[in-house]
Amino acid sequence: MTTERVLWVTGGGSGMGAASAEAAARTGWTVVLSGRRVEQLEAVAGRIRAAGGAAHVLPLDVTDASAVEAAQEALLTEHGRLDGLVLAAGLNAPARRWDDQTTDSFRRILDTNLTAVVTVVDAALPALRSSGSGVVVVVSSYAGWSFQPGAGVAYSASKTALGSLTRTLNQQEAPHGLRSTHLCPGDVATDFLDQRPQVPDAAARAVMLTPEDIGRTVAFVLDAPAHVRIDELVVSPVSQR
Repeated sequence: MTTERVLWVTGGGSGMGAASAEAAARTGWTVVLSGRRVEQLEAVAGRIRAAGGAAHVLPLDVTDASAVEAAQEALLTEHGRLDGLVLAAGLNAPARRWDDQTTDSFRRILDTNLTAVVTVVDAALPALRSSGSGVVVVVSSYAGWSFQPGAGVAYSASKTALGSLTRTLNQQEAPHGLRSTHLCPGDVATDFLDQRPQVPDAAARAVMLTPEDIGRTVAFVLDAPAHVRIDELVVSPVSQR
């Protein structure tokens, strides 16, 4: 009899989060989808169920620490365990330079891209330790691996910091069998591109990665043997500059 594996996906309503959830469900994970847009979460869960997978919706604003704790408790009450995290919620803004950004925007971006990751991981750690082979996939960015001038002050700072976060997890939590991956995708054709100062057109998007490319990558990490840790993984389209 196969033991259920439970995966919690933040940013699970669209883009890379949704694609990762669908790919994981195809390999047998029970997926819990979190995000702020309930209709989109339900749509993703519906697709997973229609394909024969198991999916549950757990609405959440990851920047609300008390809500994160309540969601984690609700997940454990419902499923009794947690074996994996995919942290895919992200934010950027068109105003990305020192001469046009605001400190309020800077804080919002860091709250979503960095502080919320810490908040969710911290809430989930006891259950992940109990799993004995917990796995965390932090969806970062090409800008978290290699400096990208157009990515923005706040976005670049937040994504670069995720590399250190995953390394500390791996160094400190190895005795509990926990593994963390700093996943750095290059250009991906998702709605997130609409946050760029110059929004890419259809021709530019056609040569980018697809969300499904990232979903398959995340599934590969999640399903690696328990003794295998993938510390950092960079995936980019051939067209990446």
